Amino acid sequence: MNHALTAAVSGFGTGLSLIVAIGAQNAFVLRQGARRDAVLAVVGICALSDAVLIALGVGGVGAVVVAWPGALRAIGIVGGAFLLCYGALAARRVLRPGTGLRTEGEAPGSRRRAVLTCLALTWLNPHVYLDTVFLLGSLAADRGPLRWTFGLGAAVASLCWFAALGFGARLLGRFLARPGAWRVLDGLVAVTMLALGVTLVAGS
Repeated sequence: MNHALTAAVSGFGTGLSLIVAIGAQNAFVLRQGARRDAVLAVVGICALSDAVLIALGVGGVGAVVVAWPGALRAIGIVGGAFLLCYGALAARRVLRPGTGLRTEGEAPGSRRRAVLTCLALTWLNPHVYLDTVFLLGSLAADRGPLRWTFGLGAAVASLCWFAALGFGARLLGRFLARPGAWRVLDGLVAVTMLALGVTLVAGS
């Protein structure tokens, strides 16, 4: 029992250390949380996607994917192009600021756009595969029969992080009600997306 708990805690800590790093997905979840727009759907997609990818890694799928390096290269190009487009839109919002904090369901189809964008940011980012399928998968393999317990801990860490980021972002409401605050947030999103987009395209 103690060994299982140790494996789960280790998986939780490892998963959290990989997820907390600033990236396209986290920037998007933060913005959606601050806007209170489709937060539950976005958090659910991120956490469930990570759980699926972690399970694939623990199950040994990473070794199979290595046989098709062109697949990750293609994902990198498509994902990089998507991030560049999204970053350009965020930069445009900085130059043409809105009216401050918006509320959930403010525009028709906003939930659908949020879901599709979240899916793209998650599944078109090769770094997600490297962190979950390959890295976490290889670390879990070292745990032997407790590899699934390790993976479960990592999946729980993902759920906790995205829930805290998405639902905790509403605490920024008072800050985001100030003039220019949204420009700061959108500027952060733009820089993050554009930098990652260039990195993915250049490295593919």
